[in-house]
Amino acid sequence: MFNSRFMRTTSLLILAGLVLPWSGLQAVGLDNRRTPVVRAAEAAGPAVVNIFTEEAPRGGQSPFRSFFGDSFFRQFFGNPPNKRKSKRRSLGSGVLINSKGYILTNEHVIAQAVRIQVTLLDNREYEAQLIGADARSDLAVIKIDSKDPLPFVPMGRSDDLMIGETVIAIGNPFGLNHTVTQGIISALHRTIRANRDQVYSDFIQVDASINPGNSGGPLLNINGSLIGINTAIFQDAEGIGFAIPIDTARRIVNNLIEYGAVRRGWLGVSVQDLTPDLERYFKLNQSGGVLVTRVSPRGPAGKAGIKQGDIITSIGDHRVINKSDYFQALSSYTIDDVFNLGALRDGVRKNIRLRLSTIPPGYAREFAEQWLGIRVSTVDLSARRRYRLSAEEGVVIVSVLPNGVCGQVGIQPGDVIRRVNRDNIRNRADYEKAIMEAGKLSSVVLLVQRGRSGYYVTLEP
Repeated sequence: MFNSRFMRTTSLLILAGLVLPWSGLQAVGLDNRRTPVVRAAEAAGPAVVNIFTEEAPRGGQSPFRSFFGDSFFRQFFGNPPNKRKSKRRSLGSGVLINSKGYILTNEHVIAQAVRIQVTLLDNREYEAQLIGADARSDLAVIKIDSKDPLPFVPMGRSDDLMIGETVIAIGNPFGLNHTVTQGIISALHRTIRANRDQVYSDFIQVDASINPGNSGGPLLNINGSLIGINTAIFQDAEGIGFAIPIDTARRIVNNLIEYGAVRRGWLGVSVQDLTPDLERYFKLNQSGGVLVTRVSPRGPAGKAGIKQGDIITSIGDHRVINKSDYFQALSSYTIDDVFNLGALRDGVRKNIRLRLSTIPPGYAREFAEQWLGIRVSTVDLSARRRYRLSAEEGVVIVSVLPNGVCGQVGIQPGDVIRRVNRDNIRNRADYEKAIMEAGKLSSVVLLVQRGRSGYYVTLEP
């Protein structure tokens, strides 16, 4: 009897010993499942928003209208017949970056929007106000007002990213709310041509899925910090995604919140790529850099001592190999930013400190004449009679330097400039403003009207 009771007691103790550790194992297993990726997604998810926009009506128009512009198209082809038009809705993502309700997203997500609606993870809905947008960087800031506390994702840094590092993308792909994907950083400093006249530089390439609707959502590191803004610029890409580095976005965001636009600085030089012949001529021991071909005496570079014939090799922490590097590095700074510019002069390395400034008032006309080799006038009654113009808007070219960039591509007096890059030109003020903005880029695209024909020309001054 004693033995049987002992055996039953022993069996119960053994079972208890088996059961208790199993409960512990279950708890341990749950902890193991909550990986850093899970924790990052849980922490950031509430701050990721879905963006719904209503865009201006587009129904019933020719595909050529967007190419030439409404006024240009209407002048030659007249108004199309009235058709019922409906507003298009688009989907995108964004991320709250502070408790005040500021949301960072892509510019192309909210471009042309007449109404912006934001939905949070907890299904709270808000009407959003556009604070500022910048097409060149594809970034925009919108804002929502809430009486309740708002979650946000702290900004990290992108200057120390590593290839192979784990990243997490959260967004609204194809309208599927709050989707989380994981991957690694595949490459850094990627230059991407999105279309004929839009090139993005210094992108992060990842293998996490970034599809239409993910645009504007956050790219996180394993700690849940914001290191980039996802952008679905290649809709047909498989296994490849891109993101704008947060260090680039931070400067843009500050400008958009404070001014509503990006106040890009002016250096006051023109540059060109180095060819093998030029590298031999300048007896360079290293490859890379851009050659200074023109210096404005009133510009920051001229005042700091930069001269024609200098070779710029770095801007701040950015190494300059070619013109693309040069303009990308310059675009990361804004007015009044101070940085060191590395240059070579007669084989001697120089380190020049300078401050970016605004373009002096009244300089646009002088700059355009030097840069493009043309002089223009307003399209007024006198100009229309003299050149027999059918155009009522734009600027008419009154003189062309034969050796200038415009003269070399066949532009003539009497031609009318109707667009500079993406900016429609109605008058001289539009032209001078657009030319000064174009002067900060590596090339400029002009839409030129001659008679009743229009054509595009790409110039690389």
